[in-house]
Amino acid sequence: MKKERKEGWFRILVLIISGIVFGVWSILVKVLAIINFFIVIFSGKRNKGMAEMCESWNTEYYRFIRYLTFVVNERPFPFTPLAEKITEFK
Repeated sequence: MKKERKEGWFRILVLIISGIVFGVWSILVKVLAIINFFIVIFSGKRNKGMAEMCESWNTEYYRFIRYLTFVVNERPFPFTPLAEKITEFK
């Protein structure tokens, strides 16, 4: 019981630190999504690197939410390394 309580308090620290990281990263992803939108309109192809960056954010943010809602105990980024790529872009 004590361990769960301690972990619950630690999640507040994770929320603050990871929340700041994901907030800044979210702004970058939104800018990249807009830039990639215009790249697609004018060139007819999306930028693979930008798409992968956005997918990385999606994956990590999902891990963050799962941790905060007590679904998993694996801490999110920056407390653990970034997840491996899930989606292969073509």
